[in-house]
Amino acid sequence: MSESYPKKEKLKSQKLIESLFQKGQSVSVYPLRLVYIKDPVTSDSSIKVGVSVSKRNFKKAVDRNRIKRVLREAYRLNKASYFNNNTTPLAFMILYIGKDGIEFDSIDTTMKQLLKKFTDKISED
Repeated sequence: MSESYPKKEKLKSQKLIESLFQKGQSVSVYPLRLVYIKDPVTSDSSIKVGVSVSKRNFKKAVDRNRIKRVLREAYRLNKASYFNNNTTPLAFMILYIGKDGIEFDSIDTTMKQLLKKFTDKISED
């Protein structure tokens, strides 16, 4: 898996997002939470990923967009080491649940912990 985040990997389907939050399971490492669902009805890619930041905690769109950019970049850099040999179709949403600003280095280490915890939980099932 390459270190890119192409359009076909982005979670955009409203139906899939609704089923993700209704039927999905979650894994958390503060300040990140990952909600996932196995075997979604997707045909393009084996993994669909979305990123979200609460408007309640970050009123300004500039702040929300910066956090989303940092989260996407941290995911993009770390996905190859965790999802290289993945064949199971997955859809997941990465949520930022913290209330304060972020630095890339701290989010990068947290993202690694979150993806490790997620892959461990997936392998158990």
